Amino acid sequence: MAKVSYDLIADYFIAFSNDTGNLITNLKLQKLMYYAQAWHITIFNEPLFDKDFEAWVHGPVLADLYHEYKSFKWHPIEREDLEDKFKIIESQLDKELKEFMEELCDEYFGLTAYELERLTHSEAPWKNARSGLTPDQSSSEEISRDDMKDFYSNYLGN
Repeated sequence: MAKVSYDLIADYFIAFSNDTGNLITNLKLQKLMYYAQAWHITIFNEPLFDKDFEAWVHGPVLADLYHEYKSFKWHPIEREDLEDKFKIIESQLDKELKEFMEELCDEYFGLTAYELERLTHSEAPWKNARSGLTPDQSSSEEISRDDMKDFYSNYLGN
């Protein structure tokens, strides 16, 4: 499976949101992107896209993606250019990646941004990257891909 751009995966989630009517905020998008990357590294032994997550106060964040959507603040991301485009975006994924993304959405998309934030805060990769920091202390410390793989491997069925 070839790596894809993080923008394509973000567009997938936003278009999926439009298609299902399940609104997505920047916070929720960040957490979905994180779980896509973490599980892809764990299952396929390679990153889905070439970006690393930082351990911010509210959980894992891709800084570039955050800045792209920060104007929405806590409001749902609205992208009219992605209205009714889910099938087109989905067609850009190979069969294996399409199945992976469907499973990921089944597992995580129904959770709120806050639930996803709490989940990441309870898991070792984010906690390890924030080791020694106070809960509200800013950080650009990267979350280790090895930590992701080590942690999520514990949840794979053998």
